Amino acid sequence: MRRLCGEINSLRNSGVSRIVGRRVRSFRSFLRKPSTEWFSELCFCLLTANSTAEAGIKIQKTLGSGFLTLPGAQLKRKLRSLGYRFPNKRAEYIVAARPLAKTLKRTVLSFPSAEDAREWLVQSVKGIGYKEASHFLRNVGILDLAILDRHIIKRMHSHGLVPGIPASVTPKYYLEAERAFSRISEECGLPPGEADLYVWYLQTGKVLK
Repeated sequence: MRRLCGEINSLRNSGVSRIVGRRVRSFRSFLRKPSTEWFSELCFCLLTANSTAEAGIKIQKTLGSGFLTLPGAQLKRKLRSLGYRFPNKRAEYIVAARPLAKTLKRTVLSFPSAEDAREWLVQSVKGIGYKEASHFLRNVGILDLAILDRHIIKRMHSHGLVPGIPASVTPKYYLEAERAFSRISEECGLPPGEADLYVWYLQTGKVLK
C-alpha cells in the first residue's frame, strides 16, 4: 500500500497534479448544474459499461440533449452510426432512465451518504452497477467513492492489494476491493474519487472522466 501511495504522491508533485486538479474542479462544478446535466452524465456512465470512457465522451458531445429528446429507435440508430458496440441495449437503458432526469440531482443529494445514493442508483437505473454508479457520483462532484475499473484493479493487483483479476467483477469482490482502495486514499490524504484519477494515470498515462 505504501508503495502505491508513494507512486501517487510522486504524481502529485508533478504536472499531472494540475490536470487532476482541473478535472476535480470540473466534477465539483456539477453541484451547481441542473438535474438535466446530471442525467447527461448518468447516460455517459451507462455508455462506458463494457466500453471505454473515450467512446462515452464522443457520444455525449455528439448527442447533447439527444439523451433526453431522441425517440428510442432514433437513439439506437445514432449510437450505431457512432460505432458504439451495444446500441440497442444502451438506448433502451437511457430511455428507461428518462423519468428520473428532472429529479435526479435532488434525489441523489437527499441521501445521507454516497454509499446510500449508489445503492439507490443500482436499484433504480437499469444497466448501472456499483462501478457505473460510483463513476456517476464522482463525475457530479461526490468524491467519496473510487471507480474501480479494470485499470485500477490491475494496478492494485500488481501491488498485492486485491486477490487476482476476475473476468467478471461481482458486487462482493467490488466492495472488498473498494475497502482496500479506501485505505490507499486515506494513506495518501486524498478522497477516493481523486486518488483513483492518479492510479488511472499510473496505469494508462491519461486523465479522463
